[in-house]
Amino acid sequence: MDYKSKKDNNASYVKLTKSLKNGEVGKLYIFHGQEQYLLKNSIAKIRAMLCADGLDSFNYKRFDGNTITARLLEDSIETLPFMAERTLIEVFDYNLLKGAGAEQDNEREQICCQMSDLPDHVCIIFIYSTIEYKPDNRLKQNKEILSIAELVEFAPAEGSELIGWVRRHFNDAGKEISSADAAYLTEITGGLMTTLHGEIRKVAAYAKSKQITREDIDAVVVPVLDVQVYRLTDAIVRRDSKSAMQILDKLFQMREAPHKLIYSISLKMRQLLSARVCIESKKGRDELKKICDIYKDYPADILLNTAKKATLAYCVNTVKICAQTAKQLNNTSEPEAHIVELVAKLAISPSL
Repeated sequence: MDYKSKKDNNASYVKLTKSLKNGEVGKLYIFHGQEQYLLKNSIAKIRAMLCADGLDSFNYKRFDGNTITARLLEDSIETLPFMAERTLIEVFDYNLLKGAGAEQDNEREQICCQMSDLPDHVCIIFIYSTIEYKPDNRLKQNKEILSIAELVEFAPAEGSELIGWVRRHFNDAGKEISSADAAYLTEITGGLMTTLHGEIRKVAAYAKSKQITREDIDAVVVPVLDVQVYRLTDAIVRRDSKSAMQILDKLFQMREAPHKLIYSISLKMRQLLSARVCIESKKGRDELKKICDIYKDYPADILLNTAKKATLAYCVNTVKICAQTAKQLNNTSEPEAHIVELVAKLAISPSL
């Protein structure tokens, strides 16, 4: 995934929102992106506009990537809508734009050809929900599709936009929350609206008073793995072995798989090394976000603050030790013990 500015990420979504607000629905869309909450909401708006009487079998068709065929799609396209102006066709998780070197089967070629001459009564949405959107723009066929399709990326919101969204949703639930506590909630949940929507309801239901507090949040919200490991990394670098072990114990209680844990710890240590290199070379947050492919400011700031407490040699050694531990995990019946040993070594050993 290439690093992009927030403005670049939001442009296609803003354009779609304006079009739908004006009652304009195109003929061919490709939806993808991390923020599935916005993606699903946009699909719901299009459904409401084109299928006002509900998702009946006449004017609404849904296909999954593993069952769609060129013939099924052609039949749906050619069938005129019944007592409506448009037919809505949704195709979930079909890799329409394969990368270079991928097998180009006849079915896909036929489907791509169908997209080049769609009738006005059809709206087709290809939705990348569980599969990765990774087209090769060098391929002629992909270029042709992208030249006629409206490509919409649903990128994560951040900053004041996301905080405002959180506060509005608490208001809808009859609660109030400060900007600082709203920011804290977005940070510990990973900042995706998909996750936040459920957590807001949990916190609002738990809180006794109208004003949401930090204590209300901590009482019912479990920080995502990334946040826990960032905290673990910071405790390790501060040589706070007690806090590091407490965080690790929480991760074990969350039943995170050992191989997933070592991957996450190793990744954070590599990012920490990158942060230290940025500091050494007088580079700032934006450069670190590009190097580590990080969208949000919050994790980049954590990495830079933690890296200030470590030397370059320490960061290099931690990456090497994590790699050794990851290798050991493939040949042991007690992977948790190796992870405990790793954290203890990184947090205590004076030789690092």
